[in-house]
Amino acid sequence: MSNKVYADYQNDLVRSIAYKLTQNTTSDREKLGKIFYYVRDEIKFGFPVKNDLVKASETIKSRMGQCNNKSTLFLALCKAVGITAKIHFSLISKEIQSGLFTGLAYRLIPSEISHSWVEVYLEGKWRRIDSYINDEPFFRNAKIKLKASGKKTGFSISCSKAEASSDFNIDEEGFVQMGAVTEDHGLWDDPGDYYSTSQYKNRPNLIKILLYRLMIGRINKKVERIRKGH
Repeated sequence: MSNKVYADYQNDLVRSIAYKLTQNTTSDREKLGKIFYYVRDEIKFGFPVKNDLVKASETIKSRMGQCNNKSTLFLALCKAVGITAKIHFSLISKEIQSGLFTGLAYRLIPSEISHSWVEVYLEGKWRRIDSYINDEPFFRNAKIKLKASGKKTGFSISCSKAEASSDFNIDEEGFVQMGAVTEDHGLWDDPGDYYSTSQYKNRPNLIKILLYRLMIGRINKKVERIRKGH
């Protein structure tokens, strides 16, 4: 197990946000809804310079994250308000990033990358949630781009198994990226535990780290253009 905790739910900022979001709720379902919409829309979809290795409290400050960052934050907020939750890791096809990463940037991505969503224990059963990954304005316009491309997966969306959804739909389990998942790596208490294993695939060498940092600003600008409907 790793000593590094990324879902830092005991952090003062995380606890403060969790309290503000849920202070007027009366059930775990209501708490979960408040957390969902905060993570989906207040944290814009985008790619941090540190990639996955970002604490929940850091994501709150930056107000930006990709799947693993937003899942880490979702997990931390759930833990901060006493909702039983775990993070579920997998591999996902690099195709999920097509349309955002292009050219050399896309070629540098491994064929499969480590990906996560959150599972919560609510009303007697475990529920899978991933539809918070893309903020609603980005999701809406990225889905238009994906349909125009004629593909089923890309622009951070997969419609390969069912129509993608960004709704809070824990009963129907509508998803935004699950259709591109290729290999199950199970449930984890904290991302740090998974990141310290050989199952974690998003561990680039120094050259790829430098190239990623050079390219990521341009990619985030593309994300923002899509969010604005361009």
